[in-house]
Amino acid sequence: MATAPRRLPLLLLAVVLSSSYVDVAVAQGVAHWFCSTTGDYGVYSRYRLNLLALMADLPARALDNRFYYNGAAGESPDEVFGLVSCYADRNWTECHDCLYTAASGIQQSCPFGRQMKGAYDSCLLRYSNESFVSVADLDFAIYVEDPTYVDDPSSMNSTRCDLLTRLAAEAARSPLRLANGSVTYAACSQSPTAMHGLAQCTRDLNASECSGCLTKFVGELSSVFPNNTYAGIKGYSCYAVYSIGDGEFLRITIPPPSNLPSVCGFFFHLEAPPLAADRTSSRTPLVAGVSDGVVVVFVISSRLLVCFLLRYRRRNRIAREVDTFDDDPMEDDFEKGTGAKQFRYSDLALAISNFSDDKKLGEGGFGSVYKGFLKELKIEVGIKRVSKTSKQGRKEYMSEVKIISRLRHRNIVQLIGWCHGDGELLLVYDLMPHGSLDTHLYCSNATLSWPLRYEIALGLGSALLYLHQDWEQCVLHRDIKPSNIMLDTSFCAKLGDFGLAQLVDHGRGPYTTDLAGTMGYMDPECVVTGRTSIESDVYSFGAVMLEIACGKWPAVARGQEDIIHLVQWVWDSWESRRVRTLEAADAQLSLEFHEREMECVMVVGLWCAHPDRTLRPSIKQAVNVLRFEAPLPSLPVKMPVATFTTTIDSSLVSASQLTAGR
Repeated sequence: MATAPRRLPLLLLAVVLSSSYVDVAVAQGVAHWFCSTTGDYGVYSRYRLNLLALMADLPARALDNRFYYNGAAGESPDEVFGLVSCYADRNWTECHDCLYTAASGIQQSCPFGRQMKGAYDSCLLRYSNESFVSVADLDFAIYVEDPTYVDDPSSMNSTRCDLLTRLAAEAARSPLRLANGSVTYAACSQSPTAMHGLAQCTRDLNASECSGCLTKFVGELSSVFPNNTYAGIKGYSCYAVYSIGDGEFLRITIPPPSNLPSVCGFFFHLEAPPLAADRTSSRTPLVAGVSDGVVVVFVISSRLLVCFLLRYRRRNRIAREVDTFDDDPMEDDFEKGTGAKQFRYSDLALAISNFSDDKKLGEGGFGSVYKGFLKELKIEVGIKRVSKTSKQGRKEYMSEVKIISRLRHRNIVQLIGWCHGDGELLLVYDLMPHGSLDTHLYCSNATLSWPLRYEIALGLGSALLYLHQDWEQCVLHRDIKPSNIMLDTSFCAKLGDFGLAQLVDHGRGPYTTDLAGTMGYMDPECVVTGRTSIESDVYSFGAVMLEIACGKWPAVARGQEDIIHLVQWVWDSWESRRVRTLEAADAQLSLEFHEREMECVMVVGLWCAHPDRTLRPSIKQAVNVLRFEAPLPSLPVKMPVATFTTTIDSSLVSASQLTAGR
């Protein structure tokens, strides 16, 4: 990450804003976990920020570090220590799925607990506000067994004890802190068979700590499972298991070291040839060495050639996908019933001086926007150049053309045309001379006056009313935020960027979809459950209303300790009713605003951003209040806490700047 030191705080801020003030009931496959019950951290505390960053980072680091990693995030007193490890008899897929499920569900397993340790079927995860590495946790977490038994417990226990004791000693000496092996086991009334064993510790433990932990677990196996054919005990620092029977059992699946020589993704394990037992002359080693060297060079050269051909083939495939976009059958859909025009690439390239940086107005997540002039239509336009290498960018391009081109409303950006030729994906819009709302709230020398802000709030509400209720289908925008609210020559608000929009039938309730939107403006329930609805858009509208009134980003610093969401901050002011609520108004306005309108915008903002989705208004109800066609709603004095049930199946963010683990 090129600018990690500066981007990390923003990343962490995005994470914390994504799950505001939510108390979640969780259903997931954790076998056993322990949570601390004292000294809980706050929803918007720095400790939680650090915890989320650490949990986002540990799984990938563990998979790159042979199924184990420990690290820390933040600084004292809000530093978080964490550790993840997979049990050595689980394969890569099981380890991967377990690590990511555990990390993504940590907030739901132990909401607000400063310490947690969880044992799953395939992995374990721990975090704490105090360092715990290098000290064995001797607690038993999971007992596993096969309810079939041997006829001679005494003989079995003796064999098992000898095997696991030996493996425990080997594991304590092993750099990976694990060992497996087998011995012959012969019961009195049975033919000889094999007993397999595995002993493992987390790699933060030294030999003494590992040995002590495994010794306790081996002893526990003997007392709890005196005659089972298979049994094991999983803990938070060690794991001991055995199995009786023929076949391959308890194989270690830890991947090989990743520091082997590699070329283009291919790993080479180069071993020196064994020394000859009887050297007849000094030429023999030389000839052998030269021969092996030639073989190695040949292998590497062959791999390089394969790599080159694969990459060349891939580049051609990508180019073909873009270049043949013109022949895509969806082009018929673009033409049907849309007022948008298909432009020639040469005309658009000429309009923006072949993508000159002088014409660039800005850059977003999936492309850049340029200012251009179309000679044919004699108008100035904004041309968005969608990233052609991004699958999400291509998806957003199709969504924009299919949805926004069919919409007609004075508060929605008008799509003039499109082009997907010559390897480019281009969208042509009406030019918005005053840019986006966020630039005027935060980056402009001139303060945006209250009358203009109030009209912008009404305009945005009118656009959403059209999308949710007045068009032939319900349009969920899913990314309402100031940077997507454009301002024309008269500062009239126009909602744009429909790349994440979805069409649903009117009256449809919440449904599960891909996580989409911008942290801080996303409905917390949508973030956690993946369920989106028109109420999710209403929440985003409420957050923007508060931002217009207060002139603050969705994250607000409270004192020197916590960062809280703007909704929480305004609601805290609302506790003292009208006087303090007006004090929350943007200081840049210098009290030059209509008090009744200011109070109305703030109250409607809180109402729309109510933590309970079922208590939010429809956009029509909200607009009616903004227009003073309905009375202000009655809100609770203190901000409620939402409670809902979810299963964990979420995408993770990534973070950097975490202290390294072994």
